[in-house]
Amino acid sequence: MSAHAVSDPPKTAAPAGVLSVVIPAYNEGPTIERILDKVLAVRINVDIELIVVDDGSKDNTGEVVANWFARHDGLDRFTFRLVTKENGGKGTAVRRGIAESTGDWVIIQDADLEYDPNDYPALLAPLLAGEAKVVYGSRILGPDKHGSMKFYLGGRLVTLVTNLLYWANLTDEPTCYKVFDGKLIRGIDLTCTGFEFCPEVTAKVIKRGHRIHEVPIRYYPRGIEEGKKIRSWDGVLALWELLKWRFRK
Repeated sequence: MSAHAVSDPPKTAAPAGVLSVVIPAYNEGPTIERILDKVLAVRINVDIELIVVDDGSKDNTGEVVANWFARHDGLDRFTFRLVTKENGGKGTAVRRGIAESTGDWVIIQDADLEYDPNDYPALLAPLLAGEAKVVYGSRILGPDKHGSMKFYLGGRLVTLVTNLLYWANLTDEPTCYKVFDGKLIRGIDLTCTGFEFCPEVTAKVIKRGHRIHEVPIRYYPRGIEEGKKIRSWDGVLALWELLKWRFRK
């Protein structure tokens, strides 16, 4: 090779597919820009379809997201979509995001900072390897604190009931981080309006014969005073949903 020869630049592996990141958001103006930055910074060999569903926020959530999308428009391997709807509850926002998605895989991402997008590669690995069609991120298996005792025990109870009713072997049923094969989740008829998305989708996935794979994730809990929206009553509703879908088609 001559002194002036220029070697070819290293080739970048083609993306393995498209991951749709569905973010339901209600009054998350103070944190949503930071979570979008975190998603953008994830090192993973897939294209990312980022879908934020503004569930009728009364703060500046929609404006913050629209401005962030405009600043990052045209990035390679990223597409952005902001969906604005009337307030109907987290379940309606998640369902809308799933319906809008086109990716090979779909992950649910909360708009606060409790969950770390740097866990995406570990969550997606079993799907990329063909070992699972559904993966949950387990806070119980992860290294971090598990929040207030009330929420921790409530989550453990919901998980226990899930395992008893559906012959499952989960450690963390109500986790936010749920990743699905895209065709599978878009083919499931969901009816949830609030936080009952978790028990309904878990019940319907298991009843379809799919084993739910779990991987450890990081978790940084926030309290009600910091904007956490789930309440004790939602745990009661989750138990009812699990029981209802056990005996309903």
